[in-house]
This record gives sequence, C-alpha cells and structure tokens, in this order.
Amino acid sequence: MISKKFWEKTIRFLICLIALNSCNSNKVKRPNIIFIMADDHTSQAWGIYNGVLDNYVKNDAIEYLAKNGAVLNNMFCTNSICVPSRASILTGQYSHTNGVYTLSDALNPDSLNVAKVLQKNGYQTAVIGKWHLKKEPSGFDYYKVLPGQGKYNNPLFKTKENWEDGYKGGVEESGFSADIIGDSSIDWLKKRDPNKPFFLMTHFKATHEPFDYPERNKNFLKDVTIPEPESLYDFLPSKSNRSFEGQQLEILTNRWLKFSKNGNYNADVKYPGMPFSIEGMSKKEIRSVSYQKLVKDFLRCAASIDDNLEKIISYLKMTNQIENTIIIYTSDQGYFLGEHGFFDKRMMYEESSRMPFVISYPKKIAKSKRLDDLILNIDIPSLLLDYAGIKSPDSFKGKSFKNALEDSKKFKSREHIYYRYWEHSPVRPAHLGIRSKKSKLIYFYGEGLNKNNTSKIKTSEAWEYYDLEKDPLELKNEFYNPTYKNEILKLRQELIKLKDSIRDYETTVPEIVEI
Repeated sequence: MISKKFWEKTIRFLICLIALNSCNSNKVKRPNIIFIMADDHTSQAWGIYNGVLDNYVKNDAIEYLAKNGAVLNNMFCTNSICVPSRASILTGQYSHTNGVYTLSDALNPDSLNVAKVLQKNGYQTAVIGKWHLKKEPSGFDYYKVLPGQGKYNNPLFKTKENWEDGYKGGVEESGFSADIIGDSSIDWLKKRDPNKPFFLMTHFKATHEPFDYPERNKNFLKDVTIPEPESLYDFLPSKSNRSFEGQQLEILTNRWLKFSKNGNYNADVKYPGMPFSIEGMSKKEIRSVSYQKLVKDFLRCAASIDDNLEKIISYLKMTNQIENTIIIYTSDQGYFLGEHGFFDKRMMYEESSRMPFVISYPKKIAKSKRLDDLILNIDIPSLLLDYAGIKSPDSFKGKSFKNALEDSKKFKSREHIYYRYWEHSPVRPAHLGIRSKKSKLIYFYGEGLNKNNTSKIKTSEAWEYYDLEKDPLELKNEFYNPTYKNEILKLRQELIKLKDSIRDYETTVPEIVEI
C-alpha cells in the first residue's frame, strides 16, 4: 500500500514541475520579431496615408497590417539616405555618433547593435536581403545579403561562407530579388529552433532605382493615367522660394534616354519598359510622361514587395505564430515621386524624411490605431528591446514608444525632431533642421566638411521655414515672411538646444540677421 507521505511528496514534486515548465514557457513566449524594410518605399505609395496614389497601389498586405495594428503618421529618419538610415536603425544613434554619415561610409562591425543585444538575451537572429553597410554583419546567427545595392534579377547573395567586404562577392540565385528574399526568409523561419524567440530582419532591394519589376507586374496600371502631385511642375526654385535646385525629374529622364541608346551601362542597373522617347515634346510634356513612367515603374516594383509580405504573413498564420509575433513593415526613408519636380530623397522635406511605418502585435496593440507622435528611426531598437523585456544599452540614444502604441499615459511625445543630411552637393546642399508638429526650420550650411562622398564646392548659406499646418505640402518657403519672425527665432533657439543636447558640434547655427 502506498503511503500518504509518498502521495504528498509526489504532489509537491508535480506542483514544482508545473511551475518550472510554466517559467520556461514564459521565456519561450517572449515575442518573436520580424522587421521588414523596403528601400525608398515612400509613404505616398503605401495607399494608407491619404495621398493622390492611394487608389492606384497594390497593398493588400500593408492594409492587413494597418487594420490589425498601428500606423505611425510621423515617423522620421535622422538622415535621409540609405546607409546612414540603416546604421541608425541598428545602433539607435545619429550619424555623428555611429560614424556613418554618407553612402560611402561603413558600419563598424564592433558597434553595438540591436541584433547583438537580442542575440545575447536568447534570441535567434538573422538578416536577409539588402545590407548596404559594407562590413560583415555582426550580431546575426545567419545572414544572406546582397552585395551593395544588388541586382533585381538573378541577384548575388553573400553569406558567412563566401563573405567579402565592400560590394564584392556572392553567389548567384535565379529569380526576382523580392521573391528570393521573401522565400529565403520563410525558409529560415522553417529551420529555426522553435524553442527560442527570433529576430529576423527582411530587407527588400525594391523599390530602389531602377524600379525594375517581375514579369507578372508588367501590365499593372498599363492603361491608367496616374494623378499628379500639386508641385510636379515646380521647375524653378523661385516659385517656392526654396534655396536650391534639387534633383529634378529630368535627370532620371536622361538616364532612361541614355539606357535606351546604349543599353546596360551598369551591370546592376536595368531600367524596365525600354526604349523611352521624348521626341517632339514640350518641357511640360516631358515632365508629365516622365512622371507617369516613374510612378508606374515604382508601383509595379512595390507590388512585388506586397506579394512577399502576404507570403510571410500567411506562413505566420499557418504556423500559429501570428499572435506572438511583432511584425513591422517600414522603409529606410521616403522618396520624391515628382513632388517639387524631384525624384530621389536626401532632403528634409516631408516626402523624403518621413518613414512610413506599420506595426502589428495582436497581444498588445489595438487594431486600426494611428499615432501622430513625433518618432525617429533611432527609437526603433529601443522599442524592440522594450517588447523583448530587455533594458536598452546607454549607447542607444532613442526612446521606446511602446507606451504610445499601448495607449499608456506614461509616454511623453517629442516636441521636436532633429535632422541632418551630410552628403553635400551643389544641387542638394548639406543641411540640418528641426521639426515640430506645426512647423519646420532648415539651415543649409553649404559645405561637405570633408566627409566621404561630398563635393568640395561650397554653396551659399540659406534658411527655409514651413508652416506645416497651413502648408503641409511645403509649397512656399516663408522664412522671409515677417508674420513668422517670432516663431522662426524661437525655433532657431530650439534647434541650437537640440543640436547641443545630442552633442552634434560640427558647424554652428548662425544668428538670423534679417527677416
């Protein structure tokens, strides 16, 4: 006969075992994180930001994430160019702190980044797709990345087995880059250790110039006329009173014409829909047809991303991981799609500096939520660590916005954000600036300060001020309008304070002599 004492011991043992398993289970239930980022996939082309293109995009997956999570209306990068923005997202630091100022700079592998912190705390880590930071990825258990920009079709991929620094190396894979990156991400998810949480960075090459697209999308928007932005025919700075020429759309037009004539002059660049002709057209007609081609190519390219977002979401649903997975989709910066007559990015204008951003986490974030708080890309790593239950290291200079996503009264929104573009050229001068919720002040200091990939040609110092409430499209520089004198002077003082607080001491902000 089994004694009463035996049963008591057995029961105590079982209680302890259950408690232990519960603790282990809680560890496993830390959220998975998949951070998905496209290149230049600007908010105008997302279909959820109330722009002129909203009814012309393919965005089923983006809409799904928006309906099942939160959309950030005011997420901004600190330096609107690919390499610096990506470095800031990883390190939680401004360019002057992590040393990645321009496209020519590299991220030091010894730098502390969010992947290293998650890895140290039990997360499996991987990055797949565009890297662009030149040195070997560190903090990742697995990586499979493009050399430099990479190619859209039959791209090369670099792994631990064949790594070379810079833009060299890699093994070719057949197919379209977005599809390979999407499929490779799912393959890694299938092979991962299911007993550990994961952190996966899936980085698409799309929608970077030349905006190539897979064959399946070639007829998308074929017989459609895309609506034009209000400032498309802003040919001269005098109309808006801006202080620089900018990267005008005709520069891209000329690239298409050159490609039509000479073919593939760069191994990584193949413009779709060739040949292209502007024969017999007026100046306005040239800009109009150039705009139509740019936007259609861009949206066809973007559609390939949405296809792969759908695949990833479907896999997470099928494997019952969707509820415990934080899914973020964003872009490294914005992009001009004809606004101000521009293409490309770099400038502190809204189209360029705003990062579209959507996050889904069913356990914690309410559906169909919109945030108007001012958020920066350097805040992203702190957010991820916060959700993982990990304290951010002191080197991370951003702040988590978890409380804002979850409607906590503890969150204090930024009153201002700081921006600085270092890669100086005469048509797009180096500048810094400050943005509040209502206005923006930009100072063009006009020199490259001997940074990599900057012009030695100095340009005139200049100021720009925009009333974002009355002029959200930034159609008119109001710096010399005496109506705004007090607000401009106040914003300049805030700029100096903010610049000093983040210890950016390269260049000073001069006195405003006359308004």
